[in-house]
Amino acid sequence: MAIDYKKELESAARNMILVHDPDSLIKMIVRMMVQKAKISHASFFLYNKEKQGYLLTVSKGSLAKKVPLDLICIDKDDVLIRFFKEHQSILIFGRDALLYEQARLALKNEKLKKETAQQLGQVLYQMQLLETDVCIPSYFRDQLLGLLFLGRKNNNRKFIDEELDFFIALNSNAAMAIRNAQLFKELESELDHKHQLFVRTTIALAAAIEAKDHYTHGHTTRVTNISIEIAKRIGHKSKNNFDEKFLENLHIASLLHDIGKIGVPEHILNKRSALTVGERNRIQDHPMIGVGILKPIKELEGSILGVKYHHERFDGQGYPEGLKGEQIPLVASIISVADSFDAMSTDRPYRLALDKKDAINEISSLRGRQFCPRVTDTFLELCKEGKI
Repeated sequence: MAIDYKKELESAARNMILVHDPDSLIKMIVRMMVQKAKISHASFFLYNKEKQGYLLTVSKGSLAKKVPLDLICIDKDDVLIRFFKEHQSILIFGRDALLYEQARLALKNEKLKKETAQQLGQVLYQMQLLETDVCIPSYFRDQLLGLLFLGRKNNNRKFIDEELDFFIALNSNAAMAIRNAQLFKELESELDHKHQLFVRTTIALAAAIEAKDHYTHGHTTRVTNISIEIAKRIGHKSKNNFDEKFLENLHIASLLHDIGKIGVPEHILNKRSALTVGERNRIQDHPMIGVGILKPIKELEGSILGVKYHHERFDGQGYPEGLKGEQIPLVASIISVADSFDAMSTDRPYRLALDKKDAINEISSLRGRQFCPRVTDTFLELCKEGKI
């Protein structure tokens, strides 16, 4: 029976946000690769700051018994790591995945530069040692977070493009989820048990949003990551870094900014054609629905402003209250830019995604109209540096 890779990807993305332990998350991803794609084995190497390298974290399948966890570490300056840090797989093969057989054939190509050919030969030798047919990098923004190694298919057939695209997309979503899980783990280590329960409840609520609108899987995680980056940069530039409470409130508000969509019918959220006036009004109700859901929870008082006002516009033409300029809370202005950028640069039911460069230009063109100038300038600065 053929696998519906789009459906599997959506299901995996919804499950990822519920897992807040990085190791458990990686195990889930690797297990899915082995079972769904029917491959002999899969392993994941995650960057470890203490080891200054990429540590074997999970190994599943036939090779798992041969490879002891935590004993194999690939140095951060290793040729294999440099190959992916320099995005050589894209430059040579046009995709973020390295196939052993494709690379072997490429070595016979006299057009390859001598230095590139030598590097590729060393990479293939390492893949051979790990009995790897496919190697896929996990990037969080421009940082190489980890490497996924896949063995041969059980039927010994070649991997098709649809399978490779699925692996790449899943690994990309996994990188964001792993980084988010790492952040939550760091946060939880500083919190008491009661607060930990609250944080985990927040994650579950965020997952409920994405289950409602399957076109936006991964949206809340991406918005959260972008929002935190913007806030940290604003704080650094003003030499008045935000306190931990502000960042925590922003983090939670970013995760829950669309919680009110739980009260909007799915047929409206996922409608492919133009919305009627009534349907548009239903969607524009979601910030206030969100406020109603969160208001009884005392611990969320500091995050409600971001949920309530993230659709306000700097020129006063937004909703729900038509706030203008500095009347809009900073937390909401930050989420507004992050939310809009992600919406522009991902597929939606009614339109295809904009190219990243076009989405950035669109945000820039709306500076001072839809978006707060200070937040917009900070966002553009981070984009220019490759941090978004």
